Amino acid sequence: MGAYVLAKNKKALHNFSVLETYVAGLELKGYEVKAIREGKVSFEGSYVEGDDGELYVVNLYIGRYSKQSKNFVEEDAKRNRRLLLNKNEVLEILRDISEKGKTAVPLALVLKNGRIKLEIAVAKGKGEFEKKVVTKERQIQLDLAREAKEIMSR
Repeated sequence: MGAYVLAKNKKALHNFSVLETYVAGLELKGYEVKAIREGKVSFEGSYVEGDDGELYVVNLYIGRYSKQSKNFVEEDAKRNRRLLLNKNEVLEILRDISEKGKTAVPLALVLKNGRIKLEIAVAKGKGEFEKKVVTKERQIQLDLAREAKEIMSR
């Protein structure tokens, strides 16, 4: 059985060149799981950082579950959440992000075998020029597809 994407970080692929991806478990509270399933997630400004041989996702917003009591604390929505990876993967990611110009960013929240996992990537930031080139190439591909469709319909 494959993974079902619950939420996706669309800006990550635009702003970064992905070098390597990992799938990590995520330490969540019960209401957070329900809120993620409802789609109350925002990746805006989120990133992965290391501390004492552990990895944490920082600034990942998980909102209030619709049937949750009113005692929801808004500061809890952006708390640091520990990532669950094996020790070798943690050390590999920590070594990679310690290099200049590399960072780790969350890509998507997926449901895999009944568990919520976070896809993270070790990535390198794109410059403005690279972003423009990618956008231009995508537009060219769309134009070619449109032309081919018009030719085929004649």
